Amino acid sequence: MSSVITPVTIPGSHRAPLAGAQAIGPVAADTLIQVTIRLRHSGTTAARALYQAVPRRRHSNPALTREQLAAAIASRPADVAAVERFAHQHGLSIGGTNAAARTLRLIGTATAFRRAFGARLRQVRSGKRRFRIRVGTLRVPHALRGIITGVFGFDSRPQAAPHFRIRTGGIARAHATAQPGYSPLDVAAAYRFPAGDGTGQCVALLEFGGGYLAADLVAYSRGLKLPPSQVVAVSVDGGANAPTHDPADGDGEVMLDIEIAAAVAPAARIVVYFAPNTSQGFVDALAAAVHDTAHRPDVISISWGAPEAVWTGQTMTALHELLQEAAAIGVPVVVAAGDSGATDGTVSGALAVDFPASSPAAIACGGSRLALRKGARTSETAWNDLAGGGGATGGGYSTVYRAPAWQKLPRTAGKTAMRGVPDVAADADPATGYRVRVDGTSLVIGGTSAVAPLMAGLIARCKQSVPTAPRNLAARMYAVPAAFKDITSGSNGAWSAAAGWDACSGLGVPDGVTFLQRVWKTAA
Repeated sequence: MSSVITPVTIPGSHRAPLAGAQAIGPVAADTLIQVTIRLRHSGTTAARALYQAVPRRRHSNPALTREQLAAAIASRPADVAAVERFAHQHGLSIGGTNAAARTLRLIGTATAFRRAFGARLRQVRSGKRRFRIRVGTLRVPHALRGIITGVFGFDSRPQAAPHFRIRTGGIARAHATAQPGYSPLDVAAAYRFPAGDGTGQCVALLEFGGGYLAADLVAYSRGLKLPPSQVVAVSVDGGANAPTHDPADGDGEVMLDIEIAAAVAPAARIVVYFAPNTSQGFVDALAAAVHDTAHRPDVISISWGAPEAVWTGQTMTALHELLQEAAAIGVPVVVAAGDSGATDGTVSGALAVDFPASSPAAIACGGSRLALRKGARTSETAWNDLAGGGGATGGGYSTVYRAPAWQKLPRTAGKTAMRGVPDVAADADPATGYRVRVDGTSLVIGGTSAVAPLMAGLIARCKQSVPTAPRNLAARMYAVPAAFKDITSGSNGAWSAAAGWDACSGLGVPDGVTFLQRVWKTAA
């Protein structure tokens, strides 16, 4: 009988071919690759409790500091040593370790990685771009079973899409009552955001393409009679502030996020984590923001995502755990719920929700159509302009995550056991969108991408007023539905707005003053 022990598969590592891509050929043997290895947590009682379902009682688990979090969950030294030995045996170099984020960086050739992990790599073309993709599963020696929970970096295909919509002439003509666009301050006032400017707070934005022009930020702030925004760019995995000079590309997303957050919280520091649009980039960017002990973000806003089925299991696990880590330190993560209605843009037309918004540890942000008259809110419906080409709010039920105990959902045809999306809504219809400045041009942009930084600005104002950060803000939101103005009309194609929580507008839109008094202050 052979003494060789069969390698084990890393759970959730299976990767499908890139649909519609044209095969070019194998990846050259000497191609240099850098991958991120994510390890299991410390295994302590505190760590096991942290990664369980988010606790229901707001006082049972006070928020940790980042340093306390690192001490509780950091990777085990023996695990790090085991992976380092494995790497050296296969001719791979160690590019760095981060015990708090539970990651190692490995560097080596395609041939070395093929032998080490059984990685099947290919070069493909999709449209005008070429990508390196990985197909199949990854394997490691039996001795590393359970130690390595994810391997990211072999595949460079685009992972996520930005959730913004530029208002076109066609969209404007389709709505006789279309506004010339609102400023973020108009929307904040309509939602009764509490007084404040975000002094002392740090808002983190995750971006996976495009960039910003400093001159645009100065001009935009000046136009709103606000002080210049304080923006810092952080590079992750080689990502950078790289404007494309095309608003329809990543620039529209980056500028929308920055300008909304900067308008609502003009005194806050805005830290933009730029990373490649890959699964590795997404995991590493979120880890960088959560565990950043230099900038120490108080809230994280993510305007990118994709249908749950697009993600590998190991990527969803890593991101969900990072979102749980953020919750543990009292850093809410607000995430756009998508702009393609109840199908989330799936090719098959099947119902789907967007991830990472669908994680129970995220605050999922849906979209509405807001009508104002002389600054006052006159009506609001769930955003749905699919027929007119303007998109619709994402929403529905996860096929991966069960509903947390604190999310009380209506009895809807067997779906009550699964996580419902979104949690909250705000103006997102490009017909009633936000006036922004992108690449020297004034535009009106909507999409649920606008809702995430708007909510981040509200949270920055709340934390300015009451610095103690609540843990599990989402649970407290569901405990105080009076902090939201219910939306009871409209749909996203499959799910209709109704009294109480629903799968297109969530709890409704925030009433900022009540949110501060009854959600934030009492939860802190």
